[in-house]
Formats: sequence, C-alpha cells, structure tokens
Amino acid sequence: MTLQQQQVTIPTVLVYEDDPGFPPQVNMPVPHPVPQLDTQPFPTAIAETAPQPDSAGPGTESFRYWVAADALSRASLTWGPMVPTGTQWHPQVGRALTAHLNVGVGLNAFYDRRGVSFLRQTVAGVTVATCESNEIVEHETGHAVLDALRPQLFNAASAEAAGLHEAFGDISALLSSLRLESLRTAVLAETQGNPEVSSRVSRIAEQLGWAIRQFDPTKVDPDCLRNMANSFFYRDPVLLEPSGPASMLTSAPHSFSRVFSGAFLKIVAGIFRQQDLQDQNGLGFSAEMAGQLLVDAVVAAPVVSAYYAQVAGHMIAADQRRNGGKYGPSLRSAFIRHGILSLEAAASLTEPEVSSRAAGITAAMPGGSDDLGLTAVSVPGAMYGIAQPLTLSAPAQERRFGIAGSDPAGGSVRPADPERVAMSFLEDLFRRGRVHVPEEHRSAMAFDDDSPSRLRTHEITSRTTGEGLALVRRCFD
Repeated sequence: MTLQQQQVTIPTVLVYEDDPGFPPQVNMPVPHPVPQLDTQPFPTAIAETAPQPDSAGPGTESFRYWVAADALSRASLTWGPMVPTGTQWHPQVGRALTAHLNVGVGLNAFYDRRGVSFLRQTVAGVTVATCESNEIVEHETGHAVLDALRPQLFNAASAEAAGLHEAFGDISALLSSLRLESLRTAVLAETQGNPEVSSRVSRIAEQLGWAIRQFDPTKVDPDCLRNMANSFFYRDPVLLEPSGPASMLTSAPHSFSRVFSGAFLKIVAGIFRQQDLQDQNGLGFSAEMAGQLLVDAVVAAPVVSAYYAQVAGHMIAADQRRNGGKYGPSLRSAFIRHGILSLEAAASLTEPEVSSRAAGITAAMPGGSDDLGLTAVSVPGAMYGIAQPLTLSAPAQERRFGIAGSDPAGGSVRPADPERVAMSFLEDLFRRGRVHVPEEHRSAMAFDDDSPSRLRTHEITSRTTGEGLALVRRCFD
C-alpha cells in the first residue's frame, strides 16, 4: 500500500479550525484526523457519547462533539511539551479534564475544577453553541492548564491574578490555532507578514462576540469577543472602574486581561521578526517559544499585587536561561509598549540581575497547595451585607524582582499593598454582581444582584478552618 493510499484510509472528522466565524460569513469546516483525547500529561474526555467519525456538518451534535474533541486534543498537545515533567491537572479535576457540551442556555462557557462546561443560545435565528468554537474550548482548557501550573491563582483575591488567568485562556486559543500550518499561512497572508496586527487568530470568538452584540453592542469588540491585537496600557486595577464598554480598560478580568494578551501577541511577532526565515515555520517556532517562556514564568513568578510585572520579569529571565537573552529585546519592547514594565523596570533586568536570582527561579515547581503564598485578610462582613467577618486570600509572596508597571506620569507605579488589592477585588465583584451569598450568611442589610443571566464566579461559604466566612471562587467563565 502506498503512502497516499494509507493517508486516504485515515478516518477524519469535519471541524472548524478556530471559530464558526462572524455571521453570516462563516468559516468553512475542514477534515481533520479523528482526535485522540487521552493525551499525556493533560488527558481530556467528553461527557457525551462519541458519535461515529462521519461527515456530519455544522449545526449537528456530531459536528459539535468533534469540534470540541479536536480543540481539547490540540490544546493538550500545545501545552503538554511546555510544562515541567510531572505536571498534572488540579487534583479536583481528576485524571482527565471532562468537557460538558450542553449545560444550559446562555452565551458563556466556564472552568470550575470539575471540568469545562459550555452553554448555547439561539440569537437572531443562529444557534450559538460555545462548544462549536475551537477558540472557546481552547480558552477554557487554558484555564485548567494554568490551574495545574499555579493553583494559587484560583482563589487569589487579585484583579491581576484573575486577569492573567483570562489572558492565559486567550493565549491558549492563539497558540493552539498556530499549531496548524493552514492557519499560520492564512495569518501571514492576512497580515502581510506582520502577525502583530489584527488577524483571524488574534480575534477571539467572533461568533460569540456577534451574538453578545445583538443584546449590547458596547459589551464586546466590534468584530469579535476580544482582540489580542490591541494597545491597552497598564493601569493599577485598584484605580480602574469595575466595568464599562469594551472600548475602555476596567478591572474586570476579561477587560484587564487584554493588557497582557496584547503584549503576548507582540512578543510572538517580535520573536518572528528575529527569525532568519519569516515563513509559516518561523511563525510556528515563535509561538512555541513565547508559550514556553510564559510557562516558565508562571511557574516561577511569585503571586504578588503587581503580578503582571513579575510574570514579565520572569519571562525575560526564562529567555536569559534558555536562549542567552536572544529574545530579550522583543520581550522588553512588548511589555514596555503595554506598560506592564516601566522603562526603568525593563532596564533593571540586566543579565547580572537575572543571574543573581537564578537559583530561586530554577528551583520553582508547578502545583503546590492552593493557598501557597497567599495571606488571609479578614474584613468586616457588615459592609457587604454579610452576617459574619469575611476572609480573603490576598497575594503576598515575596517579590523576586523589584519591578512594576508604568506610571502614566513617568517612572513606575508603586504596587498597592495586598490588603488593598484584596479589598478592591472583593468590592468590584459585588459591584459587578458576581458573588453568590447564601441566605444563611446574609445580614438584614444584604443586597444581591438578582439578574438570572449573570454567572456568579464567586460565593461566600463557611471557612474550612476557623470561624467566620470566606470568599471562594466557583469558576472562571
């Protein structure tokens, strides 16, 4: 049998490669080999029964199943080679990350340590099933990967920790898309060889963004849910408004994530420009290198109030260790352009400075207890309509690098103290109506946003140790 005959007999399924696309001009599905879900070190599974690998097209449950399976497999294959040996899903997830493809009505999806779950809703005659977008599935899988690497971020009362989680999800979609030669070729054609600008892979979840705009045109970007090709500049989230239109930067995690994801796209583009051959292979290498440096950084960076800056500094340190600082100029440029590092902070990360802290960086390992590096902060519950004192998990590890983001007036922002970071995070959650307070924990002055469509990402519950109550995360949506 010839190689060509062998290729013909490989069973395939039809899938979208990234997203269904912006209605009515949707993307065309393409055949892919039947995906393998049991991929180490990040095995996945789907709760629904697997259909036959036939040619079922868009709008069918079989098609949605195989799109989700393709995305889960590709995300696992993207991150698996980058993470330290021995990395596993968070213990609450179990051996395999399970996807639930139809958990209810809504324009959303979420990761909750029990798996990844996807909702759907019919809008203007179009059934928008979030599991039918590779980008959304890969985004949610990214949350699970980061939770495996840095479980302390899950309950950290910090806008920057939450923003990094959302950025990591969008980066997961980007890197998973750029695994495909077809998409790398399409991006280089669309951007005329400059992957820093808006493209098919920088625009996250076009169909979902379209659906949300039918209800609120200001809530998302004009051509997608979020675009990594952006120019949002760092501000201390303590000083930002809790919500606002997509055109402005707020402390809400999805909004604030764009500062870091925008810098990351510029890093990929910067590394690409340093390649001898700026072709689709060069773009693939650049994406993999940027992803590797990010993994190295999130494993090692302490969870602190100015968290973005620490992750940025550790990406520069990882490049010094892996590549002798070859891509340092691209990293520094991207972080400076988005204000994640001030000019003085970027200049301070010299080779001797990085080398002097190398031992602590290389000794870092993924995982650890959920509260490692976090400090308990107690606040009066009465001001939130809660009957007892409330404990928050504030980011309080020791900074490895004395660096911070840019102050618009010049120099560096002075990082807020952990208590203020945690208090600001809590207040913004209540302002956005994202906290569920059970009836038994409410005071006579309790207040609650009763919008049935708003997913509560956090809840108030009894502490597992000690008296009083605690703020805990339910999920990342």
